[in-house]
Amino acid sequence: MTKSLFDDFNSVSAKAWKQKIQLDLKGEEYQNIIWKSPEGIDVKPFYTHEDLQTFSHSVNMPSSWSICETIYTKNGKDANAKALHSLSKGSDSLKFIMPNTDISVSEILQDIDTSTTNIYADLSYLDTQFIINNWKDHNINFNIDVIGNLTKSGNWYIDLNNDFHHFKNLVRKTQRISVDATGYQNAGANISQEIAYVLAHTNEYLNRVYNDDILRLQFEKKIDAKIYLFVQIAVGSNYFFEIAKLRTIRLLLNKLFLEYHFKIDLCLEVTPTKRNKTLYDYNTNMIRTTTESMSAILGGANLINNLDYDALYHKKNEFGSRISRNQLLILKHESYFNSVNNISDGSYYIESLTNQLAKKSLMLFKQIENNKGFISQLFDGTIQRKIKESARKEQYLFDNDIEILVGTNKYHNLKDKMQNELELYPFKKTNVRKTLIEPIIATRLSETIEKERLKNEKK
Repeated sequence: MTKSLFDDFNSVSAKAWKQKIQLDLKGEEYQNIIWKSPEGIDVKPFYTHEDLQTFSHSVNMPSSWSICETIYTKNGKDANAKALHSLSKGSDSLKFIMPNTDISVSEILQDIDTSTTNIYADLSYLDTQFIINNWKDHNINFNIDVIGNLTKSGNWYIDLNNDFHHFKNLVRKTQRISVDATGYQNAGANISQEIAYVLAHTNEYLNRVYNDDILRLQFEKKIDAKIYLFVQIAVGSNYFFEIAKLRTIRLLLNKLFLEYHFKIDLCLEVTPTKRNKTLYDYNTNMIRTTTESMSAILGGANLINNLDYDALYHKKNEFGSRISRNQLLILKHESYFNSVNNISDGSYYIESLTNQLAKKSLMLFKQIENNKGFISQLFDGTIQRKIKESARKEQYLFDNDIEILVGTNKYHNLKDKMQNELELYPFKKTNVRKTLIEPIIATRLSETIEKERLKNEKK
């Protein structure tokens, strides 16, 4: 008879653990060591199997993850050279940022085996025919998110009707929906808001697919027909919460698609946030992006697109790219993060966080839908206002040294000089122009401090 490894140990109840903690506190209230997160979740000092008895769910996690590198495409020849170099150094997926249709896709992909390398392209324009032609000919995944463009720019590409006309044409041909949700985290949304906005953002698209007879039948009637959903998301430094966030997004998106009777093929591209990255003591950015990439892996990312440690102030360069790529290579091949699937499954803490985030996010999502939906709430400013409220709370914590960024508001080196290092403008950019809605603008926590330090460097 096989004997369990832990048969010699007596089981300990949550009540017994709490009593022991209470004794060790020597009169201090147990409640004082419970931390309330910005999402309103009470984080306890310990978790047991009893925390998992009130719910059950299954998160469909990917079996592997890819190292993706972003290449800003000025011309096809240069982009191709950078792509081949990146692949030779360990990347196994590529994403091209394409500013116009003058760039030759054939030239970009020369000598790249698209059957073994996943290729993605983010477009800065809306050209349905260009996408359809190159998608068929080159096996390239184009990402166009008309709602994402609205949130970031404040305007449609053309107008609401035309933008969604293009969207539906693309879905008919490619079976793809793209959602760029990176802006919510970078602007200061808390985690439950992020999840709810991803759901609401996606739901706007699913509503239009479902209400189009041709599209609905396309995905309902064919047994093997799936909608390929590509979601771009940013992760911050709240390690366990970010793991739970990605798991929750997977869980709830699957449930959302079931409500429409659609099958989903979900791909999560995850990148570290810029919100907590700093200009001074910039090497600490490498530590931040490493832990954030770990959260992404454990949370179930399909692609990880690391952020260069010097991305705030340097133009794209080989050294920065090599460091960010090597961070992921070490995690994959030396830390064996690609050898075990679903590492976070069964963790009492992470499973409990997943459950609580799911409940809070669903509640917020339902509020959005009961108030005419995501686009409507963008136009009346509700989404922007809520993100600003959350951002202000986080900024207060940073300004009062409660939320710490080492090297910036704690343990800073006043001899550190950055004025002569700036190749890029590292602060929030605002363009005075007429927009339909207030855009959701990314803002870093340390900007005010850094501006002051740069000013003092000139004295």
